Amino acid sequence: MSNNGAPDSWEAQADVIGEQGAKDSNDVSTKFSTLNVNAVEFVPSFCIPSQGDDSTDSPTSSQKSESESTNSAESPVLNGCGDGVESGDGRAASASPRVEEPPPVPPAASTETPVPVPSDVSPTADSWEAEADDALLTPEDTNEVEEEELEQQVPSTEDGEISKKIPKKKPVRVEDTRSKKEHVNVVFIGHVDAGKSTIGGQIMSLTGMVDKRTLDKYEREAREKSRESWYLSWALDTNQEERDKGKTVEVGRAYFETEKKHFTILDAPGHKSFVPNMIGGAAQADLAVLVISARKGEFETGFDRGGQTREHAMLAKTAGVKHLVALVNKMDDPTVNWDEKRYNECRDKILPYLKKLGFNPAKDLSFLPVSGQTGQGLLERVSEEICTWYRGPSFIQLIDELPSLNRKMDGPFIMPVVDKYKDMGTVLMGKVEAGTTRKGSTLFLMPNRAQVTVDQLWSDDIEVTSIGPGENVKVKLKGIEEEDVSPGFVLCDTAEPITTGRVFDAQVVILEHKSIICAGYSAVMHIHCAAEEVTVKALICLVDKKTGEKSKTRPRFVKQDQVAIMRIECAGIICLEPFKKFAQMGRFTLRDENKTIAIGKVLKVVE
Repeated sequence: MSNNGAPDSWEAQADVIGEQGAKDSNDVSTKFSTLNVNAVEFVPSFCIPSQGDDSTDSPTSSQKSESESTNSAESPVLNGCGDGVESGDGRAASASPRVEEPPPVPPAASTETPVPVPSDVSPTADSWEAEADDALLTPEDTNEVEEEELEQQVPSTEDGEISKKIPKKKPVRVEDTRSKKEHVNVVFIGHVDAGKSTIGGQIMSLTGMVDKRTLDKYEREAREKSRESWYLSWALDTNQEERDKGKTVEVGRAYFETEKKHFTILDAPGHKSFVPNMIGGAAQADLAVLVISARKGEFETGFDRGGQTREHAMLAKTAGVKHLVALVNKMDDPTVNWDEKRYNECRDKILPYLKKLGFNPAKDLSFLPVSGQTGQGLLERVSEEICTWYRGPSFIQLIDELPSLNRKMDGPFIMPVVDKYKDMGTVLMGKVEAGTTRKGSTLFLMPNRAQVTVDQLWSDDIEVTSIGPGENVKVKLKGIEEEDVSPGFVLCDTAEPITTGRVFDAQVVILEHKSIICAGYSAVMHIHCAAEEVTVKALICLVDKKTGEKSKTRPRFVKQDQVAIMRIECAGIICLEPFKKFAQMGRFTLRDENKTIAIGKVLKVVE
């Protein structure tokens, strides 16, 4: 508050304004000149004026404070400040109720002023504070703010225009800041303890996303637990259980930027018990980084049957990752010591498998030697004295130079929900697959067809007003409770909601399954972010892998390495699209007993 006087002296001021202004509503110059001579210096305050002060002072002010309190009860709260004004027209709105239908105690000003002029009725304290807010927000108004009294009587029409200008300006400004860089989601996958979280933490520290002090703190805490080589991974493994065991459980998130692109890091768990979490992470990624440990013994266990290196690479391909970067990590280890033979051995062992999955070394597969612990080969190239044989780009240079991905900007909005939590409303997390949406728009949450309104949007923890495809976002919604949402639901356009169904035909490739699969076989299906129990209703035909021909007769069973078209029934209704129409919502994996059994694509939704 200003030290020149208590709030009631402002109100006295306001009464004077009301009387003077009302005499001649058109002559603005007299209004300003009479005011600016002996006005109290006005310091805007962003909270409810203390009504206790007012009520003790004088009868008029107590009446006024009553009218204020009725106003603030009627009008909603602005941005969490206590001002009872919603938009710029709130001034007129808060003044007019007293003119047309006065509250039980008519305030002093409105009895003196002629009734038909609503814009000049003395404003209540709270409505000017909101005006002061507006004045502070509007860039055009800055030169006038010096004469503090002007804000007190910008006529309400002008004020309305000004505050209408603000929302128009804001989205444009925000969109400029967010549309310059292309968003790329990177998922780190690989066997447990290959160094995924450490590489993620090291990248964040090299790009300056985690400050030195935080890392020193992590290092100190890690040393106390005699785990000093783990401190970098703590930037991504945030909860206590993950830190104690040194194993990622949930998909960690962070982001970093280069000159051209904005990268979101998704740090997937490597442990085989948490593969379902890893599938949810890979479903959001555009680029997968397969981390392979070059340390003697670790590479072999990761790559042999039962290791996660193969399974993760395959799941990434199924999840629709467009490019794979294989990082041969731990090159600084004493058993390796940047040895070219070991690097080539790791590469040559895994290359045939990745080729078999469908990655093409010429286009969408690249190998790099790095060390996550020392950070060599991540941001800068590996120095020549350490490694004479590798002269290619560093990891960040490589992913920065990748060709840009084609995104569906113009289609209907689709965002599968990965996670949800409660925070002053329901907040959903996910990656936008297609289309754009903005603050205040109405969307459907499928498969329940619940209508929701977008309240706030964050793209990688930065609040924005509109979001586009490829961004990792949090959306705060009105109109739905947090318990009514579960991961795998899809937020989509009301005009073209996504297809939902529980019976569909799909083409399935059996990858590894010891026995045969017949009608009635059940497994867990992971499709985009949803996990649903499914049963095979009927086998329709087999597909020849080489020629693509379909068998004439219905097969009685399918076994490993066969491709079949089958009718699948889900336990509940899920969101899905035929693969042809929208690939990201039409590919799935089948898992059973902690193993990935089959991958497939949806051909058509039956019911």
